Amino acid sequence: MPFSKTFPKTIPGTNYPIWEEVFLTEPEEQEAEESCRKANFQLLDECLHDAKAIAIKHGLNTDENRTKLAIALFEKRASHEVFWKEFKAKEKFDKKNK
Repeated sequence: MPFSKTFPKTIPGTNYPIWEEVFLTEPEEQEAEESCRKANFQLLDECLHDAKAIAIKHGLNTDENRTKLAIALFEKRASHEVFWKEFKAKEKFDKKNK
């Protein structure tokens, strides 16, 4: 099932938008997923380094504490694939409607 997202399209002279559904093609979805994977890999690496620094600073420098800190940081910072697909769909919508 292809990914889709609905966006409001404003029409001059009316107060109500028309909702337009944008579908991503398979290559567009794969591109968004790949961008997400690359970004999450880099983000997790940064979280591991930050967790190590935090653990050392606060005397919590065990593997278990560093891992828990890194996971908490990653969960807080990480974007989900849906966000990336929605972003790609918004780009496609904006390009189509300009």
